[in-house]
Amino acid sequence: MDSKFNHAEHEKDLYSSWERGGFFKGTVDVKKKPFSIILPPPNANANLHLGHVMMVYEDIMIRFYKMTGYQTLWMYGSDHAGIETQFVFEKHLQKEGKSRFDYDRTTLFRMILDFVRTNKTNMENQLRMLGFALDWSNPKFPMDGNIVSLVYDTFAKLHKDGLVYRAKRLVNYCISCGTSFSDFEVVYEEKPSKLWHLKYPVLNSSEHIVVATTRPETMLGDTGIAVHPKDKRHKDMVGKMVILPLVGRQIPVFADEAVDPAFGTGAVKVTPAHDHTDWEMGVRHSLPLIQVIGTDGKMTPEAGVFAGLTISKARAAVLERLTAEGVLVEEKDYVHRVGKCYRCKRVIEPLPKEQWFIKVKPLADEAKKLVQEGKIKMHPAKFKKDLIRILDNFYDWNISRQIVWGIRIPAYQCQNAKLKAQNSARWFVSKQKPDKCLICGECSFVQDEDTFDTWFSSGQWPFVTLQTSGTDMYDYYYPTTVMETGYDILRPWVARMIMLGAYATGTVPFRHVMLHGLVRDKKGQKMSKSKGNVVNPVDMITKYGADALRASLVFESKEGNDTIFTEEKIIGMRNFGNKIWNMGRFIHMSRTGELPQTTVVVRPASSKTAGELKTELATVHKQYLKLMKGFNFSRALGLLHEFIWHRFADYYIEQLKEEMKNGNIEVLDVLETAYLECLAMLHPFMPFVTEAVYRVFRGQKKSLLQIDLH
Repeated sequence: MDSKFNHAEHEKDLYSSWERGGFFKGTVDVKKKPFSIILPPPNANANLHLGHVMMVYEDIMIRFYKMTGYQTLWMYGSDHAGIETQFVFEKHLQKEGKSRFDYDRTTLFRMILDFVRTNKTNMENQLRMLGFALDWSNPKFPMDGNIVSLVYDTFAKLHKDGLVYRAKRLVNYCISCGTSFSDFEVVYEEKPSKLWHLKYPVLNSSEHIVVATTRPETMLGDTGIAVHPKDKRHKDMVGKMVILPLVGRQIPVFADEAVDPAFGTGAVKVTPAHDHTDWEMGVRHSLPLIQVIGTDGKMTPEAGVFAGLTISKARAAVLERLTAEGVLVEEKDYVHRVGKCYRCKRVIEPLPKEQWFIKVKPLADEAKKLVQEGKIKMHPAKFKKDLIRILDNFYDWNISRQIVWGIRIPAYQCQNAKLKAQNSARWFVSKQKPDKCLICGECSFVQDEDTFDTWFSSGQWPFVTLQTSGTDMYDYYYPTTVMETGYDILRPWVARMIMLGAYATGTVPFRHVMLHGLVRDKKGQKMSKSKGNVVNPVDMITKYGADALRASLVFESKEGNDTIFTEEKIIGMRNFGNKIWNMGRFIHMSRTGELPQTTVVVRPASSKTAGELKTELATVHKQYLKLMKGFNFSRALGLLHEFIWHRFADYYIEQLKEEMKNGNIEVLDVLETAYLECLAMLHPFMPFVTEAVYRVFRGQKKSLLQIDLH
């Protein structure tokens, strides 16, 4: 054996041997219990980051359960990632002086597909570098025809059951990305701004009511003034009509409990077309909808003389007119929450748009029942309450996206001019273009331009990946055993997988959910390019080896909590790997007589130390199995680290060193057996160094993945 473990000389060859040996391939074996995980598909648009390395928990489980007699499957797939991928590709186009508007839909789609294919290969190689025991034989991608077909089936079933509807409602719209988003994809942050008090005159009176607003430019679309029903300051104003400044439109004053009496003057302008709370009040009080901001970020013709101006220029122009006409009463500094696009960080505009929505409550209620009954178990258990709260507070889900890169919605609208003029043209949900309209008898149809929200297809990921792998694989491995992912996507992804999986298949998509935390820097800050604290995992693997990086993210990191990343921790785990290697080297050289002044003789152990080692190891093994089966992987690694380094190496080997040097076969047998057992237990965490040294003892054609940990 070499004097130290050189990861660069072993990792690639070891991984290739695992692949050639078929150790990662999931097959059906009815004599064994199945254990399956569907990889949370990484976005096929960029390199991996440290968050992806946290999927090491899945590799730990797959290797452990394979070594305890289960038939395992860790299915690989990558995500098309919808708007995220299109956003990344558009930045690529910008560097070439181009934009998405330079290409037709088909051309742009194919360009993004080629871009994804190139990046996907690179990303897959990085997953191999991490040692992940993924089944590469049957890769999945949301754009695969058979998967698209199943996604269409789910949409059609939802539509048939009355759980999908098309409606014009207020949506979160990003003017920069050119698409709507669900409420989960809006990031809120505190922003310093201004609060303007405006004077609205009462019709046929010398009275006026002062309202407070943070968005004076939207007043052009006001259709009402609202006050709280218990606010005595404005009690006499309820029921009166006021004149909208700059416009001259008559609008009512009404009472609604949605108004916060402590905000501003207690009276707020109501613009249903540009505020979610205002939209709800507009519905309750039958207010008209007047849209003054378009999807292009400019004021619409309904904005009158301000039409065509950008939002910021319109605000300045409106304030100038309000000041000149004596409408502006006061301007105050104010800090409020602003919704921003999670991708480009531009301010989100609430805009009215006709979209497809899923009626979520029936799905959420069924999902909640499954969680409450324990048919899906949460690890750590504290997340059970979080998941139930999420399911209790779901809004109807906007699944329409105005982007090219995605699964196009299989809905077709009749183009009969008379029906369209009456706003009664029918939408038909179908995998293929309909032959004939059931109302007018014509055969002129246009498919919806929108694509599905990425979360709609990924919400079906566990069952579509297995259903497209054959009936035998689906029947054997579904429901999957564990869904392991970050707690930050419990709401947008895990909850939706439960809802859609239970709806489409009639059973749970997985029996356990394990959640890990975010990876943060040594100061506890979230990693981001803007902060300059992003760490490239490939650099860390090149420098210290995959084992060191993997173990550093698990060691002393309580499951479900955020993980603090430090290079010092990686160095510590690298040193632990070297310790493992050196222990094996010492035992092996003792066995082969390579140590100086070593003779090989048969002699009984001179102390009880060897027996004590066997007894203590048996206790450790029992504790290890309990921790691993209880999803306590960090504690299991800590247990092994403490025993191997501080008990086995520092105590037992030191106590028995002379016996080993003297060639005591009994002692050597005990030490070698105990050492190989430690390698087996440690293998799920640090697969490369453990496999490399194991093959020194047992031969290059052997693998720890072939042994029984029990």
